[in-house]
Amino acid sequence: MSTPKNAANTAREAIPDAANPLGLDGIEFIEYTTSKPQALGQVLEMMGFRPVARHRSREVLLYRQGSINVIVNAHVPALPDGAAPTDNPVIAAIALRVRDAAAAYGRALERGAWAVPPRVEVMELNIPAIHGVGKSRLYFVDRYDKFSIYDVDFVPIPTVDQRPPAVAGLHFFGVVQYIGNDRSEDWAEFYRELFGFAELPAEQRFGILPKGRILSSPGPASSRFYIQLIEPEASVLDVEDDEGLQRIGLGAADVLKTVAELAKRGVEFVESRGVHTEDRGALTKTWLGSVSFELVHDRRG
Repeated sequence: MSTPKNAANTAREAIPDAANPLGLDGIEFIEYTTSKPQALGQVLEMMGFRPVARHRSREVLLYRQGSINVIVNAHVPALPDGAAPTDNPVIAAIALRVRDAAAAYGRALERGAWAVPPRVEVMELNIPAIHGVGKSRLYFVDRYDKFSIYDVDFVPIPTVDQRPPAVAGLHFFGVVQYIGNDRSEDWAEFYRELFGFAELPAEQRFGILPKGRILSSPGPASSRFYIQLIEPEASVLDVEDDEGLQRIGLGAADVLKTVAELAKRGVEFVESRGVHTEDRGALTKTWLGSVSFELVHDRRG
C-alpha cells in the first residue's frame, strides 16, 4: 500500500493505540455527591478552589483551580441507583478525557464494562459512563479543549474568574481506591484490560503513603495520572462492601511550599509518628467525616 504525501496530516481511520485503547488524556473532573454542598464548598475553597459555574437545572456546582475541576453534586437522585446523596461527601465519579467519547465508551463495553443508563434532562449533554468501584461512575469526555462540556450544562457565576490560578501549581495526580481483601489483582486487571493501565514496580513509589499497588494511566506524560489500590489490614475481615474511591491526590512541584501556602488558608495536615509532612508528600486532616487530600511531589505542575 502506498503512503500519501501528507500522511502525517491525514487521519481517515481512527486506529486506537494498542497501549492506550480508549485514547485516555487525563482527568477532566472529579465529582463528589453530598447533601451538605455548602460545607464541602467551604473545604474546597480552603484548599484553593473557587466556585465558577452552576448547573442549568440541577443542584450542582463547578469548582476550579488551575487545571483541576471538581463538581459538587447535591441533586436528588445523585447516584446511578437512584440513591440520594449522604451527609458525608463521597467521590462518586471520575470523568476521563478521551479523544472520542462515543468510541471509547463502545470499546469499554466491548471489553466487558457495564454501562450506566443515562438520565439526561432537557438541554443537557449525554455524557457516556460505565460503572466503577462501588457505586461510582467513570465518564468519558471529549469536549475539553476550546469547547467544553461546561459550556452546555453550566452557567458561569457572574464576576467570578473562570480560570482561578492553582495554589502553588497544584494539579491532578491521581486517586486512592480502597478495595476488599485479596481484590488487588481483580482491580488491576479491570484497569489494565479496559483502559491500558500499567502496574508500577514495587520499588517505584510516590508520596508518604506508599502502601498497595500503584497503576499508571496510558497517554501523554503531561496528563498521566495514577490509581493506588489499597486493601484492608490483614487482621480486618472481609470489607468488599466498603470498596470505593477514598481521596484525591494532588501533584505539587514543591510540597513544603504548597503546605505552607495552604496552611495560611487554614488547612491542617496530619503530623504523627507514622504520617508527617516532608518534601515527598503530605496528607490533610479529614473534614466532614470523609474528605481529605494527599499532596505528592510532582514537577509537572
